[in-house]
Amino acid sequence: MISAVVMAGPGQPLELREFPRPELEPGAVLLKTLGSEVCGTDTHLWQGQLAGVPYPIIPGHVSVGEIAAVGPGAVARDVSGRPVEPGQVVTFLDVYGTCGRCWFCTVGQATTRCPERRVYGVTLSARDGLLGGWAEYIELRPGVHLLPLPEGLDWRAFLATGCGMPTALHAATLAEIQFGDTVVVQGSGPVGLCATVLAQLRGAGKVIVIGGPSARLAAASAFGADVVIDIAETTADERRQAVHDLTGGRGADVTIEATGVPAAVREGMRLTRDAGRYVVVGQYTNVGDARFNPHLDLNQKHLDIRGCWGSDVGHLYRSIQVLTRYGTQFPWTTLISGEYSLHDAQTALEDVAAQRVVKALIVPGR
Repeated sequence: MISAVVMAGPGQPLELREFPRPELEPGAVLLKTLGSEVCGTDTHLWQGQLAGVPYPIIPGHVSVGEIAAVGPGAVARDVSGRPVEPGQVVTFLDVYGTCGRCWFCTVGQATTRCPERRVYGVTLSARDGLLGGWAEYIELRPGVHLLPLPEGLDWRAFLATGCGMPTALHAATLAEIQFGDTVVVQGSGPVGLCATVLAQLRGAGKVIVIGGPSARLAAASAFGADVVIDIAETTADERRQAVHDLTGGRGADVTIEATGVPAAVREGMRLTRDAGRYVVVGQYTNVGDARFNPHLDLNQKHLDIRGCWGSDVGHLYRSIQVLTRYGTQFPWTTLISGEYSLHDAQTALEDVAAQRVVKALIVPGR
């Protein structure tokens, strides 16, 4: 039998349950879990803030493991077309089942909006098997996108940024950051910290991070932020004035919202200069409405606002390249605040919800 953490429903204590070893289909893979991240999405799932979740679920949507077995018949291949073999250390795109045929997949080229899209650890039920990362093993169904980790990238270094890096990479790409731009990053969680790094790699002249608590702001400074502003010690007006003082009175060329707080959206609009770009990536779940003045905050400013929800396999692939190439410049594993066993998953979830950690990992082997 295989142990896995189960979230039975919103607000309910996590449970450790036993599952039978799955019978693999042709082209499927059984992954022995090395580690899985605990991210803000998991806390939103626990708080019931994401629609369409088929509770009970096994949480954990970004994971790394060692291939333990492959299904008979059809060959399982990675995204480069190479066959995968037992013993390889791989990660996988959590999104499963994207059809490749609908209007969004083909004409719109927006696979994150495919109606067939399902997500490991989020919208796949524990009733259907080991389909989340907080488990000793993960069943990867045929068609799941597999990405081997390069020899130069430790699996902990990959999970230190977790879903934050591909999500931030998507946002930074949409932001079209130019050489010399002043970039404001709202939020100092994993997405915000990764956006801080990527802004520098895209040539930003100055990076300002607004967030908290202090441990996350310290991480932002360590990872290259020029200025950090603590939301606990400032008002919205003070933060706006600080940004304008740092930009000759104009505001940021680019602002990336990575907070998950609806009220931050209007503030971010006002932090951005006229004709600047504002990318909203933090509003992954529905936590309420935000109000703004369409004349003053949008139209008169000629503000370019771009929504960014999730990521696809291209973002994940590119993230692995960034993490591998810049591992010396940015010591990724320093972002890991704690590793938790399956038995301690409830503590890990609560620590992330309370922002007591920068990055928490579930490590079944502990």
